[in-house]
Amino acid sequence: MDNAAKQMKSGQYKVMVSHFVQYVPLVRELVGRDLKVKYRRSFLGYIWSVLNPLLMMMVQTIIFSYMFRSNIPNYPLYLICGNTLFTFFNESANMGLVSIIQNAALIKKVYIPKYIFPLSRVVSSFVTMSFSLAAVVLVMLITRSPLHWTILLFWIPLLFLLIFCAGVAMTLSALTVYFRDIQHLFGVVTLGWNYATPIFYPIEQLPDFAQTLMKFNPMYHYINFFRNLVMYGNIPGPNTWIACAVSSFVMLFVGLWTFRKLQRNFILYV
Repeated sequence: MDNAAKQMKSGQYKVMVSHFVQYVPLVRELVGRDLKVKYRRSFLGYIWSVLNPLLMMMVQTIIFSYMFRSNIPNYPLYLICGNTLFTFFNESANMGLVSIIQNAALIKKVYIPKYIFPLSRVVSSFVTMSFSLAAVVLVMLITRSPLHWTILLFWIPLLFLLIFCAGVAMTLSALTVYFRDIQHLFGVVTLGWNYATPIFYPIEQLPDFAQTLMKFNPMYHYINFFRNLVMYGNIPGPNTWIACAVSSFVMLFVGLWTFRKLQRNFILYV
């Protein structure tokens, strides 16, 4: 009986994957719609994807380099690497969170695999982040940061982060249909998560117990992985690879499982 149940579950996940492949053109249209809405009536348009991280980096560099005296070498690059990845996580999670609710009218009219909506929001945020990487390159050139060959591997931590964000978005989108308060609570969670991640300070400034707890923060591992490749020319050790892979695929499994369990009654609550 257990084997039959396992086969049924694996079959359902295979169907979800095949549906996603089938609906790739729809995902492309939804991503394009999100990007057009985001930059509608904006004079600079997509240029804001580069300007926003640069302006944030400039403000925070002034604050933490001169007012709070951060001694991190090449602090602007250190800061923009962390901000770029965390902004993608924050944006994709918050956009995915309301993706089912905002597409309620479409869900009620035609059949579309519902997980397409949170996934399309994650992909559109990923596209925005891809534009923001130009700001990282620009900061590297301005600060004359050495160009290590490991930069060519920059996509690896971003891929892990993309998988992690997909799981988070599917989990939050399903739960928000039933518990609308999550929309308000998650903003507080991400604010705390931002300060709990070494984005504008080095992990060495934390006490020993906090550094130990940091090992359970997935965002720390993704950002640390990215910084090692881009800034320091290092390929992280196996612990970082394992932490990134495990956290991303576990979160994806949680997202798929939660969404599959809750989606059957979406139509009653949206």
